[in-house]
Amino acid sequence: MKLTLGPIPFHWSNDRKFDFYARIADEAPVDEVYLGEVICSKRAPFFEPHWDEVAERLEKAGKKAIFATLTEVVLKRERKATRDICEMDEREIEINSNGALEAIAGRAHRLGPMMNIYNEATLAWHAGHGATHAALPVELPGRSVAVMAEEGARLGVGIEVQVFGRGSLAVSARCYHARAHNRIKDNCQYVCEAEPDGLVLDTLDHQPFLAINGIQTLSHSYLNLIGEVPALAKMGVTHARLVPHSQDMVAVAETFRAVMDERIDGAEGRARLDALGIPAPFSNGFYHGKPGHMLVA
Repeated sequence: MKLTLGPIPFHWSNDRKFDFYARIADEAPVDEVYLGEVICSKRAPFFEPHWDEVAERLEKAGKKAIFATLTEVVLKRERKATRDICEMDEREIEINSNGALEAIAGRAHRLGPMMNIYNEATLAWHAGHGATHAALPVELPGRSVAVMAEEGARLGVGIEVQVFGRGSLAVSARCYHARAHNRIKDNCQYVCEAEPDGLVLDTLDHQPFLAINGIQTLSHSYLNLIGEVPALAKMGVTHARLVPHSQDMVAVAETFRAVMDERIDGAEGRARLDALGIPAPFSNGFYHGKPGHMLVA
């Protein structure tokens, strides 16, 4: 099972992104890294000129670079940006919107978690149209993951499961992040950069419940399937995904790699992640068929 790093979902400064990917290239034991802006097209121009440079740095370090498309394709410039990525020949592409399927038609591609591949029939249809890999939605329970892994093996399609980081629950045409700061989407002034891991939302009785990141709704808790990694490998899951956050992602990657290589067990792995002081609880409820925010022993 390969260890992957998903695209950065948050709006970080250019300097922060450069520093982050330099550390990932030099220190993180990951096999594949997804690159690109996947949430908000308004953010894309800031770092767009540098993605090839980052990809080359990662590849020189022995990691595979994969480019990901936007999750939401509405505007003309978003359609153009999606087509431009899909026309790349030198690297694999991860599709995160149905709007990109026409642009990638006839070519091999990956399916991102936003594509909502919930069952075998959907996976088989996409495989028949060029999909070679599918990242599953975070809300699928383990028993469904096992079914999808079996079908993926039959079809020759890789199956990827997110094992760390806030889970993406929904995207919207509206930017709730801007609204929370009394701004509108067209004049947001990129306020989302102020919350590098998303803006935490509380319930009416002041309990943290969700997080927002531009147009994206995330879980407040951090998905943590380090204890389930051996079971995922046994099912035939081919890739385990970490979602980038502002915490020490090199330490996170090293911990997951140690469990994947059977140098430590899941209990020790969870203890190491607990020691990182991540300012939110861990959860694995969806995997166990429970409410997603729960942590099942």
